[in-house]
Amino acid sequence: MPRPREFDESRVLLAIRDEFWDKGYAATSMDDLLRVSGLGKGSLYGAFGDKRSLFLRVLRDYDDANLLALRERQVSAARGIDVVREFVLGLTGDPTGAVARRGCLLANSNAELSASTPDVAAEARRSYDAIATVLTAALERAQSEGDLDPDIDPSETARAALVAQLGLIALGRTGMDIEALAVVAQSALARLLPTPAQ
Repeated sequence: MPRPREFDESRVLLAIRDEFWDKGYAATSMDDLLRVSGLGKGSLYGAFGDKRSLFLRVLRDYDDANLLALRERQVSAARGIDVVREFVLGLTGDPTGAVARRGCLLANSNAELSASTPDVAAEARRSYDAIATVLTAALERAQSEGDLDPDIDPSETARAALVAQLGLIALGRTGMDIEALAVVAQSALARLLPTPAQ
């Protein structure tokens, strides 16, 4: 009979996720993961497998948590248009710019690994497809609420909003001034989300 785990799995996975997020996959060593997890090598490998398996686990957990939050926001938002605006403007909400400089674990990992690691590319496609589906629903709602031009294609616009957000993540990672980044984000939204003609 296997012994029960004597550590807080959620805490360990968050610490490991943050280490990968801050350093990137290649620059994170197993020694780093042992240090932040507080586990011995046997416990870490026994619970989660090797570095690659552990990384894919925390990346999937991160993506699933973000997707759940976006779906919940789509349901709870007063207006559908607000969901898309918040999605694109998200990085600009921290006036210190620290959130923008850190970027997104998925976007950072996709940029670093998708060419060499098919599992990461597949996870990015899965997550981005799911995000686009939620944004499409929010845009369809925005059209029905009279906040968005009825002639635009919600699915195409959802993908364009995702592209805008990914571009803002890339600019934010460079250390771009947060106020300038916010102006770029607002400009993108003005073009993506035309209001109905009066």
